[in-house]
Amino acid sequence: MEIDPGQLEIRDRYKLLIGGIVPRPIAFVSTVSPDGRPNLAPFSFFAGVGSNPLTLLFCPANKDDGSEKDTLINCKPVEEGGTGEFVVNIASEAYERQVAGAAEPLDYGQSEFDFVGLEMAPSAVVRPARVALSPMAFECRTDSVIRTNPGAPAGGNIVIGRVVHVFVADHAINERCHVDPEALAAIGRMGGLGYCRTRDRFEMRMGRAALRG
Repeated sequence: MEIDPGQLEIRDRYKLLIGGIVPRPIAFVSTVSPDGRPNLAPFSFFAGVGSNPLTLLFCPANKDDGSEKDTLINCKPVEEGGTGEFVVNIASEAYERQVAGAAEPLDYGQSEFDFVGLEMAPSAVVRPARVALSPMAFECRTDSVIRTNPGAPAGGNIVIGRVVHVFVADHAINERCHVDPEALAAIGRMGGLGYCRTRDRFEMRMGRAALRG
């Protein structure tokens, strides 16, 4: 099948993305509104950008009416009316239902922490709290927001954040900064309502060595 995305409805384009880009890590993003109200939401368009400086991104698409999601309202740069800060908490098996539950479209200012029953822990550098249960959290300051279709339904927004502090539970990391995947117990997204766990792993050498088996 050959597909021209320009001939598809938005919902069908979305199905292609979430069905073909798998598995997707989940950024469980905590923010705070300019007047101090906490917010928590999952985003599965999430990736690292680079290690020098330590940078990551996540993508909160616009709502169906073209308006910005609460997370973007909160974390966009100060000059745009936001706080310019956010925390990416790792989505882990220990609270997987709360990760999904935090996707509930609450009114702006309502706390998803309270709604799903997750405890907050103070961050070291930024204002937004981290998820207390999360074995790893990246505290970020917003570097920039790239809008691919401002004000349009499902328009994309790329939030690029500079990592200014990292929390890792002591049992989840060694002295060489190797993170233990068993301790992380991360979950990811597949298509539709599908999720995956990260228990099935294997190692493989890179480059020519990979081809030699």
